[in-house]
Amino acid sequence: MSDSDHLLAWLQDWYAQQCDGDWEHEWGVKIATLDNPGWTVEIDLEETDLEGREYPRQDVNRSTQDWVWAWTAEKTFHAACGPGNLSEALTLFRTWATTTTP
Repeated sequence: MSDSDHLLAWLQDWYAQQCDGDWEHEWGVKIATLDNPGWTVEIDLEETDLEGREYPRQDVNRSTQDWVWAWTAEKTFHAACGPGNLSEALTLFRTWATTTTP
């Protein structure tokens, strides 16, 4: 299994753990494309264990095609990234979500 497969399996498991008969009707995970080109990710944190946590904005700009930005706002984890950086953006979420805060 590749790292990307493991990452998607982890995201699927995280999503399934949030689904309780109510959460999935109002909240979820959205992955879409940008026209510059790139990706956007929005992961709702409302009513999850991550709801009160903050991810300070992180901008990594390597080139016009190789970049990733991530932050939390309004109980949502946001990421935007270049066309080849979707796994990197989702890994930032996984690392943050699985790190225990003091």
